[in-house]
Amino acid sequence: MPFGMHTKDTPGKGRILIVDDEDSIRKALRLTLTKAGYDVVEADDGAKGIETIRSGDNPLMVDVVICDIRMPRINGLEAIVYFRQQYPSVPVIVLTGYPDIQLATDLLRQGVVDYLVKPVERNQLVACVERAMEQRTALVQHH
Repeated sequence: MPFGMHTKDTPGKGRILIVDDEDSIRKALRLTLTKAGYDVVEADDGAKGIETIRSGDNPLMVDVVICDIRMPRINGLEAIVYFRQQYPSVPVIVLTGYPDIQLATDLLRQGVVDYLVKPVERNQLVACVERAMEQRTALVQHH
């Protein structure tokens, strides 16, 4: 679907920010998620992810953040702390190639909604994003 086809009358399911330094992974995630009806924004490291969400006068409305851990410049952990502080209602899904049980536990305790290990299956990814979106909707309705 070409960019910009979502008009205000036909909103997509939501916008997802993918923060990962590997092009091939971002591409695969983007294809899977755009096919599932989401609008996807990409950043190739934590600093870019933060810049992307903060660009312009008003922060970019993002519904879910999918973030890698091991990246150059600002790593995923720093970016996640920032997202959780600045945008507490935006669910964060961690996607990593290096599973670490202790880290997963810490992140989930910090409020990360899911911890996925690469390579992630399409269905698993989409289901995970849908759960995160439901959680966000629930959060937004409570406030």
